[in-house]
Amino acid sequence: MKMNPLGRTGLMVSELCLGSMTWGTQNTEAEGHAQIDRALAAGINFIDTAEMYPVNPLSKETQGRTEEVIGTWFERTGRRQDVILATKHSGAGYQNVRDGAPITAATIPEAIEGSLKRLQTDHIDLYQFHWPNRGSYMFRQNWRFDPSAQNRDDTRAHMEETLDALTAEVKRGTIGHFGLSNESAWGTSEWLRIAEARKGPRVASIQNEYSLLCRLYDTDLAELSVNEDVGLLAYSPLAAGLLSGKYQGGVVPKGSRMDLNGNLGGRKTERAFAATQAYLDIAERRGLDPVQMALAWCLTRPFMASVIFGATTMDQLDLALGAVDVTLDDETLTEIDNTHKEHPMPY
Repeated sequence: MKMNPLGRTGLMVSELCLGSMTWGTQNTEAEGHAQIDRALAAGINFIDTAEMYPVNPLSKETQGRTEEVIGTWFERTGRRQDVILATKHSGAGYQNVRDGAPITAATIPEAIEGSLKRLQTDHIDLYQFHWPNRGSYMFRQNWRFDPSAQNRDDTRAHMEETLDALTAEVKRGTIGHFGLSNESAWGTSEWLRIAEARKGPRVASIQNEYSLLCRLYDTDLAELSVNEDVGLLAYSPLAAGLLSGKYQGGVVPKGSRMDLNGNLGGRKTERAFAATQAYLDIAERRGLDPVQMALAWCLTRPFMASVIFGATTMDQLDLALGAVDVTLDDETLTEIDNTHKEHPMPY
C-alpha cells in the first residue's frame, strides 16, 4: 500500500486509514479487533478514532467504547508500534462529553488522559480538535453559514492558549502531533501562523468530509493543503454509504446507517440520489465496483494524505481495501469531472 507524508511530521501514513466509529454499537469488540487485524495485514498502518465514538447511535452510555476496543486490541496483541494512532478532542456543544464544554487549555490534559486510559497506550500520534469552538460550515451548515458573529480576538486567544497546552503535552510525551477537523481555510491559516509565532505544534492535517458528492475542499483548502503541506484526511468518502448504491430506489437495508440515522446527517436528498446514479452509471460503463471507484478517485487528489473508510462487515472491509489496486484512466476521470459539473453540491 502506498504511504504518504503526514504533513511535515516525518511520519508516513497509509493512503487508506481505518475508521472505527461503529466499534461498540454496530460492531462488537471482536469484530473491531478482526477489522484491525485484516487492515494491518493489507498494509494499513493508520487508525482514526475519537473520544465521542461510537456513533449510530451516539449516547452517553456508549461514549468512549471505540477507544476501549482499540485499547484491548493493543493489550491483546502488543502491536502498538505497528499503528499510527489518531484520536480527537470533542468540542463545544456535544453534551455527552464534559457536558458540552468547549475546547480549552484546561480540557486538553483531561481529555488526553481519558483517551490514553481507554486506548491503553502512553501516547497518541496525531491529536485532533474535532470541530472549532467558533462553529463550522461543515455538516450541511454551509448553506447558511454566517461568520459575522465571530470575535477574531477571542478566536486567536483561544488558539494561543490551546497551542501552549498542546506544546506542554508534546513535551510530556502524551501526543506527537496536532491536527484539525471540520476546519476552514481561514482557521487553518491562523493555526499555522500562530503556531509558527509561538513555536507550538504545527498543524499536520485537516480531517474534513470529502467524496464525489462533497467537494467543498477543492477550492481554498486544496490550495492551502498543497502549499503548506497540510494533507487532507478525508472522512465519509462514500457519502455515508450513498455512493455504494445500496440506498438507490428507496431501499433501506436493515441495520444500515440510513436505517439507524434516517437522513444520513442531512445527506439524504433527491439530488444526492440523482448524482449517485450518475456515478453508478460511470462505474457500470467502466466495469468498476462503485465503492472502489469512489475511493480510488479520492486517492488521486493532489492534497490527499489518507482516506478514512469504515466498515461494518468483513466483506465491506475487503472491498474497500481493494480500491488501492484500482487505477482510473483519463477517460474515467473526465467523466467524473463532467458529472460533478452536472451535479454540484447535491446535499
